[in-house]
Amino acid sequence: MEGEGTSSKEEKPRKLKRICVFCGSSPGFRTSFTEAALELGQELVKRKIDLVYGGGSVGLMGLISKTVFNGGCHVLGGYNMRTCHSVRFISGEIVGEIKVVADMHQRKSTMAENADAFIALPGGYGTLEELLEMIAWSQLGIHDKPVGLLNVDGYYNSLLTLFDKGVDEGFIKVSERKIMVSAVTVQDLITKIEVYKLFYILFFLKVNFIKTGRSGKKRRIALKTNYNIYKG
Repeated sequence: MEGEGTSSKEEKPRKLKRICVFCGSSPGFRTSFTEAALELGQELVKRKIDLVYGGGSVGLMGLISKTVFNGGCHVLGGYNMRTCHSVRFISGEIVGEIKVVADMHQRKSTMAENADAFIALPGGYGTLEELLEMIAWSQLGIHDKPVGLLNVDGYYNSLLTLFDKGVDEGFIKVSERKIMVSAVTVQDLITKIEVYKLFYILFFLKVNFIKTGRSGKKRRIALKTNYNIYKG
């Protein structure tokens, strides 16, 4: 079961200005991982899409941030103030504009607020935590932005199977399984994100209107206001 979330051919592609990328601070052991990171950076430059990232400049993230920056697009990173003094030892040289934040929680909120969509590449615990939090925030109605997974060489096959298992066992609704889109190539993933439509939001809007009589417009305002909960 693949998480699609794409709409029909009649759906007008959205214009993406900034994409937030999550990925490993290590290059990994496969050349396909570094090739995918370079391809993503080049594709962002080609489409004139700016990059939002966590501020690290090593591993896969370093390849992407430097490629986008050298390609002439804007790069925005966020650093945790508590680790900023040792950032060069942990995350490499600073690339692009940096926003210093109070803690990791505010860092993720800042990244989310400044992006139109999210893409995760192969990575470790940190990448998984960021990806799953963006999915959970979408489920809770805190944002309605596309969340994409670049499944390079089947790296995330087990995770996708786990999501499907969650649906089969009644822990994840079918509509919520469509929150995240996935693809094995950069071009396919960005195309899916461009035509992405959050189907489950339509369901929430309908239920919300029936229960409270509030309009869709007010619901949209509520979605934006919910960001304040996560600004700390």
